[in-house]
Amino acid sequence: MVTVADCERVQANWYRFRAESCGGEVATDGGLTWIDGPDGLNLMFPDEMSTEALRRGVERARDRRAPIVGVWLGLGVDTAPLREAGFERGWSPWWMAADLADVAGDADPRVELQADSDDYERYDPGYRRLFAVARRRPARAWYAAAYTPGDRRFAGRAWSFLDGDLAGVFDMDVWTPFRRQGYGTGLLRAVCAAAEQSGARHAVLNATPEGELLYRTCGFTRIGEGITWWHHR
Repeated sequence: MVTVADCERVQANWYRFRAESCGGEVATDGGLTWIDGPDGLNLMFPDEMSTEALRRGVERARDRRAPIVGVWLGLGVDTAPLREAGFERGWSPWWMAADLADVAGDADPRVELQADSDDYERYDPGYRRLFAVARRRPARAWYAAAYTPGDRRFAGRAWSFLDGDLAGVFDMDVWTPFRRQGYGTGLLRAVCAAAEQSGARHAVLNATPEGELLYRTCGFTRIGEGITWWHHR
């Protein structure tokens, strides 16, 4: 049975994998492990924290010009040090899991796996460096993009990451004009199928209320909840 602890482990390992692939750092200070990745500095699922160590993490982010500092937690962890260090409570990940046999379905011809893309050049050029994770071998991460038929407008994206026999699904989004047209299902199935071919048996993800319906329709079940805290510099 997949547990919340499994979800947390996959999430942390995905952040670590991205940092290692994209030139970020993983550093331990005061019992806290900070992962300096493409989207800022993140502290992943500590059991306990001190205000002093958190403040040093914020200073580290300032030195590295990281725009944001995130802390991912399980429920029940004392959050008083976060408030004292200037963090604010954020959104709550809804952990979900599925047997990949339940996610399987026909491939969507509008969706394709890629190891590089120029789709982001106009509005988010820094995102392209993330494709380093899709080019590592042996393959552990896969990226899928969705396009409209004919004019090939970029409609959405998703990632998956192999961690043992679990596939983590991350950064999945369908742009607003293209929602409710099946792109989300196609993207989810594409990245899950890629991970399954490399040995995954179950998939895990963190959902927002907006995305939960899609994931439930595709075979995912909600198994728990977490919490995030953020320090915006």
